[in-house]
Amino acid sequence: MIDELDSVPEYTRFATVDEVHERLTALSASHPGTATLRRIGTSRLGDPMLCLTVGDGPRHAIVAAGPHPNEPIGGLTVTHLAGRLCEDRAFRESTGYTWHIVGCLDPDGTRLNEGWFAGPFTKSHYGRHFYRPAGTEQVEWTFPFSYKKAYFDRVIPETLALMRLIDETKPAFFTTLHNGEAGGVFYYLNRAEPALQAELKALPARYGIPLHTGEAEHPSVKLLEEAIYLMPDMQDAYDYLESLGQDPAEHITGAASDSYIKKYGTLSVVAELPYWSNAAADDPTPVERSYRDVLLAQAAETRATHEILDRTLAGVSRDLVTDSPFVRASRSFIPMFAGLADLDERRAKAEENDRPATVAEVFSLRSNLDSFRLRFGGILLRALNGELAIGNGTPAIRAHARALDEVYTRWCDEAETGSGDEIIPIRHLVAIQYGAILAGARRA
Repeated sequence: MIDELDSVPEYTRFATVDEVHERLTALSASHPGTATLRRIGTSRLGDPMLCLTVGDGPRHAIVAAGPHPNEPIGGLTVTHLAGRLCEDRAFRESTGYTWHIVGCLDPDGTRLNEGWFAGPFTKSHYGRHFYRPAGTEQVEWTFPFSYKKAYFDRVIPETLALMRLIDETKPAFFTTLHNGEAGGVFYYLNRAEPALQAELKALPARYGIPLHTGEAEHPSVKLLEEAIYLMPDMQDAYDYLESLGQDPAEHITGAASDSYIKKYGTLSVVAELPYWSNAAADDPTPVERSYRDVLLAQAAETRATHEILDRTLAGVSRDLVTDSPFVRASRSFIPMFAGLADLDERRAKAEENDRPATVAEVFSLRSNLDSFRLRFGGILLRALNGELAIGNGTPAIRAHARALDEVYTRWCDEAETGSGDEIIPIRHLVAIQYGAILAGARRA
């Protein structure tokens, strides 16, 4: 596998939706006996969802890019994988698979992120061009789900397309290509695979990128070993929130693809890769502050962020005339901040959290706060600027847009100044993701 990773070329920017589709189309045209391109679905705005099928192995693998539109590493990874499979017969046959490669699961949302794909790769530029759909509009959170008081069946067209592909192929291996933002690399598996876990953990070190050993994305997520997590199950998340006295139905929408593939016994691997690395991400050194105090400080900062964003949204709500994706996302995500603050306050009460925090935990909590501010503050700012762009410059919208821009500039400065973050070469990100695909497929 190491030699195969050397096939990944240098990149200076991420690929747009059109560029990914053009590459898959060209491969299909130039390898007619090997690859077949077809449309598996249509986005809500009418964009085709393209899938390139390569090879004729007895087992099936699905590799799908763009499950979240701010995660473009996968667009480069799938075109590289597709090219290698089409152009190298020995390599293709050695995998033993028929590969189904989806260029982008959310083309509509990805286009709204393309403003930062060519850089500069600063957190400020990223945040000001960032977009993430509301939970009920995300491919990976709109699979059917029914548990206790939670019920979801508003499956969006993009999710339905992926469901049909899964049911048609019954894959032995499956991955949707995700990435994080800052820190280190970590992985999700839908079942314990010790030999695979060892391979995955070794990949980032080849490129000098640390593992992530701080906070999990959600406290309900189960740790298999350092930087390797069991894929989150919505039932587990529901039970965890319920145990803390929260109403899970307010926070959980649909299930994810890993729940849907269970019926086929499919192995699924997700590599979560940051754009910026930081040595603190895997530093286990204890600090002088207790983990409880760090959680309480995080809760206070998160609550203050919620108050700013909530006050801004409430101040302009009567004047908004569009139902733009930025407006919908803001209405979906801003209430989440209050729930996150409440969750950290409840976690801080646990006896086991009265211990020294580690450098990695302090870093990951701070990184999460910076990420939330830049992501969802950026979305709200884009919502207000969108209203101004169509001429809806009411006094309230003008005033709140100006005030939020000032706060947002400060947040960007805080996230970037003295952070110790280093931009990771795009080639390294693609190579790690590519290596995780090959390792997972081999072990399936």
